[in-house]
Amino acid sequence: MIIMPLGVGSATPTADRHLASVAMWREGRIFLFDCGENCQMRMLQAGMKRSKIDYIFISHLDGDHFFGLPGLITTMQLQRREKALHIVSPEGIQKFLEAALDAVKLELCFDIVYHEIPIGTEHMVVAEEEDFTVEARVLVHSTYCVGYRFQERDKPGKVNAELATSLGITEDQQFKDLKNGLDVTLEDGSVVKAADIVGETIRGTVFAYVTDTQFCENAVKLADHASILYHEATFGQNLKDKADETGHSTAQEAAIVAKTANAQRLVIGHFSARYTNPFVLLKEAKAVFDDTWIATELRPIMTDPEQERGIFQPPMQQRDSFQPQQRRPYQSNRGGSGGGFQQRRPYGDRPQRPYGDRPQRPYNDRGPDRGGFDRPQRPYNDRGFDRPQRPYNDRGPDRGGFDRPQPRPFNPDRPQRPYNDRGPDRSFDRPQPRPFNPDRPQPRPFNPDRPQPRPFNPDRPQPRRDFRDDRPEPRRDYRDSPPENRPQRPSSNMPITPRNPFDEFDRF
Repeated sequence: MIIMPLGVGSATPTADRHLASVAMWREGRIFLFDCGENCQMRMLQAGMKRSKIDYIFISHLDGDHFFGLPGLITTMQLQRREKALHIVSPEGIQKFLEAALDAVKLELCFDIVYHEIPIGTEHMVVAEEEDFTVEARVLVHSTYCVGYRFQERDKPGKVNAELATSLGITEDQQFKDLKNGLDVTLEDGSVVKAADIVGETIRGTVFAYVTDTQFCENAVKLADHASILYHEATFGQNLKDKADETGHSTAQEAAIVAKTANAQRLVIGHFSARYTNPFVLLKEAKAVFDDTWIATELRPIMTDPEQERGIFQPPMQQRDSFQPQQRRPYQSNRGGSGGGFQQRRPYGDRPQRPYGDRPQRPYNDRGPDRGGFDRPQRPYNDRGFDRPQRPYNDRGPDRGGFDRPQPRPFNPDRPQRPYNDRGPDRSFDRPQPRPFNPDRPQPRPFNPDRPQPRPFNPDRPQPRRDFRDDRPEPRRDYRDSPPENRPQRPSSNMPITPRNPFDEFDRF
């Protein structure tokens, strides 16, 4: 039995969590518990075939637990599924799916067998076959919600073939009877008891799925001696009030259920979007129940790793399209390590092409790129190819030009200019600064005996300044005053003309 978490989020998906869905693989068959959005895509990424789904168990009719069903059923229709699909859910799932399929005018080519649980049912066996049974029990949530217990039937122990042969058991039917717990009577009348030949009974594996519930007795009953208990841990203990308000459990309560029910292993999931680091919840649960695992999407949980290892490999981390591309460490494509940070694949693992199959071309080591093939050959000279030679001049302006005019040779008799190392830019023929004159009158030296100005005394009365005289008078409103009191504008003899043809003289 392999448990594959497909979605461990609660209520709303996040950038790295999908909505609630868990797939259980057993002997080539897949049993799906809840079917949140994008469930079928996560199955595809996990390497699970959607055609292998036989049963779908829905815990309750909240959208984040069953809105992936219409898309999954549509895909099964496109794949031409033939065998029937069993859907177990609280009452109302059939009405929802039939309305969804009728809206898109989809006629299925396979049958859907609905096993609806009437609302208010306390306990019910919802699936039963020769080698397993599935029972449902009501949980405590804001809506009618059930948890599931998948239990394999106990298998008889192994038959001690050597001991049975020594006692006279030779026929296949006799071995089958012993394995089924029946005593066998031989021809001489002696009785071979099955208890002496067959070992202890092998207890069947139990998987309990408990989600969206408060701490209750039925959760403990579903998890009784379970091999794997998948229990929700939506909140931490510091948000216990929020958990009770929404009908959910904390990580500590999930651990208490596992410890009370004597479960072998607890796997917590269904995390609230507020927890970006679910290991906070894991630490809280492990303080109560040590064998606690955290549900990681697409990472399988195996009950028999020796037999089940390799069936589903955890996929490599895939970069989502909406995330910025991360720079990869440098890795050389040439021989050797190349100075990169990643270990190169061994050279022997690469597919090699026989050297003799490659077309050979004449090698040219004197071409322009020092190693080209089939290039036209030209006479080589160390000054270029096929270029006319010119006399070499090592005294030119660029120390290596050809046929460049030579500078005038140095003449020691040519008059030199006096050098001035005191100028602003240390150049030649610049005027010299005026030399220092000690007879020039110097500034008066400081006299400490000279009377100093009176120091400031904050207690001395300061002269009063009236700043109101500096303020402009406020603008008065003359609209309601008589004309004689209004200020008169200075008269002008200039005629008043409009600014443009659209202005009127009345405006002025």
